[in-house]
Amino acid sequence: MTLRSLLVDFNSYFASVEQQVEPRLRGRPVGVVPMMADTTVCIAASIEAKTFGVKTGTKVGDAKKLCPGIELVLARHEVYIDFHHRAVAAVDTVVPVREVLSIDEMDCELTGRWREPERALGLARKVKETLRGAVGECLRTSIGIGPNTFIAKTASDMMKPDGLVLIEQRELPRRLFGLALRDLSGVGKQMEKRLLRHGIRTVEDLCGRTREELRAVWGGVGGEIMHDRLRGEAVASREGDTRSISHSSVLAPERRNPADALAILDRLVQKAAMRLRKSGHYASRITVALRYLDGSRWDADMRLVDTQDTVLFLHALEKLWAGRPKDRRTILQVGMAFSDLVSEAGHTGSLFAAESKSKSLYDTLDKLNARFGRQAVYFASAHKARDRGGMHIAFNHIPDPETEK
Repeated sequence: MTLRSLLVDFNSYFASVEQQVEPRLRGRPVGVVPMMADTTVCIAASIEAKTFGVKTGTKVGDAKKLCPGIELVLARHEVYIDFHHRAVAAVDTVVPVREVLSIDEMDCELTGRWREPERALGLARKVKETLRGAVGECLRTSIGIGPNTFIAKTASDMMKPDGLVLIEQRELPRRLFGLALRDLSGVGKQMEKRLLRHGIRTVEDLCGRTREELRAVWGGVGGEIMHDRLRGEAVASREGDTRSISHSSVLAPERRNPADALAILDRLVQKAAMRLRKSGHYASRITVALRYLDGSRWDADMRLVDTQDTVLFLHALEKLWAGRPKDRRTILQVGMAFSDLVSEAGHTGSLFAAESKSKSLYDTLDKLNARFGRQAVYFASAHKARDRGGMHIAFNHIPDPETEK
């Protein structure tokens, strides 16, 4: 009995919540938007809208052409968070929720006889039935069952919407060979480029490499962990492994210029640094990403000595920003991420005594912002964006009122 994880993934979550709250939207194509403007993008699309080719990131003007009858609704993140908490509570009455992965995903622990395939499938069906009664029929889920969370997550993505897929350890890694590299959790655009540089073009290529070879590709123990995950091994979660803290913001039409875009990025970096310190982690990498009105993208990252220092992050942002393409000016969306996180125990520490002083300073700054709001104290470089960076897109994390208000 190798099944250990049951992963619940809500389909088209934001749009499905809107359809549950507003009966007139049910069965109709829906796009959730941050503002009513043809030049902004859909931050979510309903299952019905997706059949027309509308997806997350589709420009609103394009969405209207692809799906003339699409209903556009303004995002209401407080409502999505409320539904999230109700959903977690409902699932937990059926099977223990081990970890909330994002606002629309949770990992549940299978124990004892529930690890038997037929029992696990029955449990998944009961989860779906319980959610229909507790949060509504519009919030459909895809559930993946596997020997570890990684495989369960992969299984949940194999059949959407309303799917149920079980993968046993004896089927691995061959069961994964038909997937693309980007179908694997943790393999994003940059990692795909790295894999291609090492001659890894398919999941079968990836699974054919040894633990030592993947360690070299990943540049550390992350490669060994991926090797074991692909084979369904029960890999203990490591603090900082593959986790990140990220923020993004779609720019209003009047702010789609380099100066305002940089100010908003600055604000997002400052907010993420506060979240990083509160989580007790240190970041070893910062990534900056831009999306332009014409659909093109640019991103870059920088390695750091693991730190929580906002000033160091802002210096890194300045250097990365200087390397952006200067011939494209209409910036639609900005984003940033801290990754390669390490815990307090794994922090190497600074060679300079100044780190302890800066830590005290940031502790005070964070307490002031938690008590009086996010605009109480901030670095002046973000002044033009002081009204941005609040509670926005919540897919990557569940907003914390202390750091998001």
